[in-house]
Amino acid sequence: MIRFEHLSKTFSLEGKRKVVAEDINVTFPTGRAVALLGRNGAGKSTLLKMIAGTTQPTSGRIVSTGTISWPVGFAGSFHPELSGAQNCRFIGRIYGVDTDELIAFVREFAELGVHFNLPLKTYSSGMRSRLAFGVSMGVAFDTYLVDEITAVGDQAFKARSDRLFKQRMQTAGAVVVSHSMGQIRELCDAAAVLENGKLLYFEDVGEGIKRHEHNMKRGA
Repeated sequence: MIRFEHLSKTFSLEGKRKVVAEDINVTFPTGRAVALLGRNGAGKSTLLKMIAGTTQPTSGRIVSTGTISWPVGFAGSFHPELSGAQNCRFIGRIYGVDTDELIAFVREFAELGVHFNLPLKTYSSGMRSRLAFGVSMGVAFDTYLVDEITAVGDQAFKARSDRLFKQRMQTAGAVVVSHSMGQIRELCDAAAVLENGKLLYFEDVGEGIKRHEHNMKRGA
């Protein structure tokens, strides 16, 4: 469960005020895969960061039960001087999981070969993404946060990534930001639409998509 209680978030820049959230009171039920929809600049990524706890609201709060992931596939917290394996061990210790099991899982899944034991600074962007996705899936969370994730690698690897994520969704919830309505329909069973600082929750993902598309046409 993720509950927004009188949540507000505003930014001020050069005398201009940007409202991301304005007194939002909405609950995402436990175990639901919720699509977070909205036009570019609506504040979806900021809202996701507030759920993750990496950005603080201006007022109000977010209350949650269970564990919540960092954005799936995010590689920004990796240390460039450490190897892929060492970064896995570091993250495993932070989240209190068996580090040997996490390393073994990511080693097999990410298919980085000898690079797994080389410094991250030697990795290509695709290799970083494969490592990041593997680590994200290697730690069991109650809710996964997904911000425009795109699988990398060949078709076989993409298919394996898709199967693994769907497997995780059988026992966990998610909040998913994506501009692909096909991906949203495939992964989500509910939706929340962010528009002008207001968040509307829809039990049916199709209804949420209709509202989002209506907003997009209205703003064209």
